[in-house]
Amino acid sequence: MLLSVINMKLRDQYDSLDSLCDDLDVNKEEIINTLSSVNYVYDETQNQFK
Repeated sequence: MLLSVINMKLRDQYDSLDSLCDDLDVNKEEIINTLSSVNYVYDETQNQFK
């Protein structure tokens, strides 16, 4: 669920993970670590987790 929400927001509302985290006041490292624990990595060039 987290993956879907984050990728949707990145696609539709934010040009980077930093922008999303700043705007929503969430910890970037926490999102990265949580998603990496299930084998997803943030791809800056495509602005999404894969």
